[in-house]
Order: sequence, then C-alpha cells, then structure tokens
Amino acid sequence: MSQLGRMAACFGCAGPVLLPEERAFFREADPFGFILFARNIEDPAQVSRLTADLRAAVGRDAPVLIDQEGGRVQRMRAPHWREWLPPLDTVQAAGADAARLMGLRMRIIAAELRAVGIDANCAPVADIAGPGTHPFLRNRCYGDDAETVARVGRAVADGLLAGGVLPVVKHLPGHGRATLDTHHELPVVTASRAELAATDFAPFHALADLPMAMTAHIIFAAYDAARPATQSPEMIRVIRDEIGFKGLLLTDDLNMQALSGDLAARTRASMAAGCDIALHCKGDMGEMLMVASEAGDMRPDTLTRAEAALARRRTSDPVDIAGLEADLRGQMAARDDG
Repeated sequence: MSQLGRMAACFGCAGPVLLPEERAFFREADPFGFILFARNIEDPAQVSRLTADLRAAVGRDAPVLIDQEGGRVQRMRAPHWREWLPPLDTVQAAGADAARLMGLRMRIIAAELRAVGIDANCAPVADIAGPGTHPFLRNRCYGDDAETVARVGRAVADGLLAGGVLPVVKHLPGHGRATLDTHHELPVVTASRAELAATDFAPFHALADLPMAMTAHIIFAAYDAARPATQSPEMIRVIRDEIGFKGLLLTDDLNMQALSGDLAARTRASMAAGCDIALHCKGDMGEMLMVASEAGDMRPDTLTRAEAALARRRTSDPVDIAGLEADLRGQMAARDDG
C-alpha cells in the first residue's frame, strides 16, 4: 500500500464520526493527510475509530495530525487524557532542566497520540516570546531567546519521534514578533534582515532537519512588504535557502483571516509561492472543495519531501510511561518546593 496521496492538501472533518459525503470526497481527492480538532474528539475508542475510518477512506496509512502542545492548545483533554500546563509556564518553572522535562512531557503525549492512531503533532513551537508577542501565542512559546527555544524545541521533537509521532515545527520563519492574532488580522513585522537572522530565524535554522513544518501568516517587510510568508515566494526562498529547511512545508490553516480572498484564492497564492501542502482545518465541505480545486496534485519535489517525511515514522521505542510521568511530576514538585 502506498503511503502517499495524490492531492497537495491536508483536511479536517466536521465532527466525531466520518460522514458518508466526507468519505466519498476524501476517496476522490486523496489528500496527503488529515488533521483533528476538539470537535472531532470524544473518547479514545471514538478517536481510534475516526482515525481508522479516515485512513480507510483513502486506502492507505495517511498521516493524521493534531495540535497537542499543552495549555490552551491541546485538542485531547481530561478526563480521557492528561492536562498540561502551558509550555512557557513549564519551561520557566523547570529552569536549566527545561529541555529534559519538556522532552519527557512530549514522549508521554506521543504515547497518548499513537494509542488512538494519531501520528503527527503540530509541535515544537519554535517562535521566540517577546514583550509584544500576542497573548494567543506567548505562553505557547518555549522561551525569550533563540538558544533556549532551539534547545527545548529539539527535546520536544526528539520526544515525539521516539514515540513514533512526526513533529511539525511551527511557525516558519517565526511568529514571535507578531502583535496581532493571525486568526483575525495580518501582522506586519518591520525588523531588519540582520535582526531576524540573529533571533527569529535562528531556532528554525537549528531545527531545519525536522520532517515537516508549518508557515506563519505574517508579513516580513524587510523581505516582502506586500505578502504574508505563506504566500510570498521570497519568504519561501528564505525558509528553504537561508534557514535551510528542506522538509515538507504546510501552510498554516488557510481559514485564518490574516489571509485575504476566498479559499480558492488563498490556496492558489500559497501553492504558487512554493508551499507543499495546503492545510484546511474547518471540515466544511464547500470550503474543502474550493481548496481542492486549487491545491492540485503534489509536485515532484513535494512528493520527494513527503516520502522523506513519512519515512521517519516508526514504531515507538519501548518506554515506561508511568515511570516517565512519575519522574516529570517529581521534578516539577521539587522545583515548586524549592
């Protein structure tokens, strides 16, 4: 069975059960993969059925993604799954041991994901928290300097990979300077090229070997004053040539209102700029048809990157999850007592 789909797209679905019309659309479109949100999550048995049904619809072991960062951004929650502090809170509490503890945390999360058929997590978040970082992002970051973010980001990625889950680093080439929420508005970053290379771009350069990444819907005026990175050929060149990311590049969700035009225009501009995969998360059939009309078949270079990314999926390493959890809990408790 081939691992690869035909269409350069990744789609969500409407609810906790795959609908007949969704099944038919996915069979015909044959997208690269799927992404789940809170609306798709009820309990472990239901999620396992849904991930199996999504793969059955396309007749292959398609990747199933989720955002399970911890804090506000975790789609799988109590009582069936562990609750986690926001990443920045954990990093700040852990101090010098932040990378190890965040790696343990992600190894545990990876086990939870694989148990229900999810094999890609949209993490690490390699954006740098700054004084003006919008609250929608700030406590999802791992620190306020490039070295810390890169070190913790590497541990997060390693924890996921060890658990058989592909990391999707975000948001290339850096979201931390955005003072607006890209779900609603288009931020403009005015930092110089030198500033960006030394700070925002640096963690992504350090993590450029990861298999997949997601773009930022942000204008970087020093490079392209008219178009957000997702839709800017110049910014895709920066991502590829200056940052050095050679893996599979997904757009951030095309429904976010930082982008203008309808879904067809958004998809067309993103693919023309050089993104590999159009990501549409809402699960709205009419919108998915618009994205599908412009995403098209995967290009030869996209196919090569997709094959390389999926080749890094593997069976998880044997691990004592209860022991990891006890270690993590004990380390955090010791720091609280201190």
